[in-house]
Amino acid sequence: MNKTLHDFLRAHAGGSPVSFHMPGHKGAAVFRRLGYDDFLDNMVDWDITEIPGADNLFQTEGVIANIMERYRGLYESRASYLLINGSSCGLIASIMSSVPRGGRLIMARNCHKSVFNGLSLAGAEPVYAYPEMIESYGITGEISVDEIRRCLDAAPDASAVLLPSPNYYGICSDIGAIGELVHSRGKILIVDQAHGAHLKFFDEYGDGQSMAAENLGADIVIDSVHKTLASFTQSAVANVFGDRVNLFDFEDALQKIESTSPSYLLMTSLDVNADIMEKHGQDLIADWRSDLDWFYEAATEIDGLHVMNHSLLDDSKLNLDMSLYGLDGLALEKKLMARNIYPELVTGNIVMCMTGIGNRRCDYEALIGALSAIASEHDLLDSVEASPAPWSFKDLKQHSVPAVRIKSQLNDAAGKVCAASIIPYPPGIPIICPGEELDQEIIDYVSDLRARGENVMGVDSDGCIMVGA
Repeated sequence: MNKTLHDFLRAHAGGSPVSFHMPGHKGAAVFRRLGYDDFLDNMVDWDITEIPGADNLFQTEGVIANIMERYRGLYESRASYLLINGSSCGLIASIMSSVPRGGRLIMARNCHKSVFNGLSLAGAEPVYAYPEMIESYGITGEISVDEIRRCLDAAPDASAVLLPSPNYYGICSDIGAIGELVHSRGKILIVDQAHGAHLKFFDEYGDGQSMAAENLGADIVIDSVHKTLASFTQSAVANVFGDRVNLFDFEDALQKIESTSPSYLLMTSLDVNADIMEKHGQDLIADWRSDLDWFYEAATEIDGLHVMNHSLLDDSKLNLDMSLYGLDGLALEKKLMARNIYPELVTGNIVMCMTGIGNRRCDYEALIGALSAIASEHDLLDSVEASPAPWSFKDLKQHSVPAVRIKSQLNDAAGKVCAASIIPYPPGIPIICPGEELDQEIIDYVSDLRARGENVMGVDSDGCIMVGA
């Protein structure tokens, strides 16, 4: 008999794993420690629908309106909305309400796949802003102000600008400068801050550089509360600022995207998270920052371990490189998981460990202990194989999106036009989008990902993809 999901989850949790992946609560401990046992113990009984007194997500006048008001206060927004289809639905609604059908959206080419889905649903045309490339790690970095200026000059009719900040690795863009530029051209700035719901509180309770888009002039900020804070997976918040966004249009678009059967457990988890941040946020953030400082200092004692640094890095993302020991990212991830430590993402030589509000000092100690043990098992090398060359989206030839689609073997697709995005997951950023021309480099790259067992959406079990007829 095949193992069920129930079986897997029970066994995994029973092994007391150390989580450096989303969600940010990292399990029951933070809820029980802070006194929310009733929520954990009664979840099945609290799984209800819109009975009298329970309010309605799409006509909020009671208890759900109160949750939205709490987030409006926490993020100091004009209005805040609960998202029970994840940040994806908030991003799609942002596009649908900000860009007229047939209009143009300036967007980062390394946006999450949900943004590309939003383009399709909105009937909008993309104008790509290309990220800086961090050659030493083979990853994408920030979107520069100059790149946004180039796009605004090239597409003065665009209605809005959308970019991720921070990206999956924690690298932020200069949202303050970009916001000033975008607003000077009369456009709306949408920030996909799915990986940075905590940044507002890092700003509020810390003394470092401000990176929170809420504080830097964005008009719409989408926060995946579940990724780094204490709500459940698939729950998020959309925060709207200023008067450039028509709230009626945004709410109307959101209702078209969100489930008509919103989970009261997800909404309650957002309520509990708001309560935690109101009552315990300052102490929890202080502990989190202290633990991060401890980790970065302890990491310097491990010869050959390199922890990525960047001037605009959200350092709650721990990007680890042990290639000096001959270990690429996949090999390092495997060794960490053998020690019951589960990272979030692997790219080239990097393993990214995503910390969250639920991590404790013992988690960081376990990670340092594992990295020290791994280092002790290997000799330092005289030379190191570099990370794979960063993927350059700029080199892709552009065509019209195919009106007719057919299947093609990936290995036979060089020179054909992509008709359905090909997306490694994670991080969920399309390698190639509809209308872009496939070349042999792309085919070899995707084939290598699949050969290593990585999940690549858009390639079926027979190795086929969709191309233009």
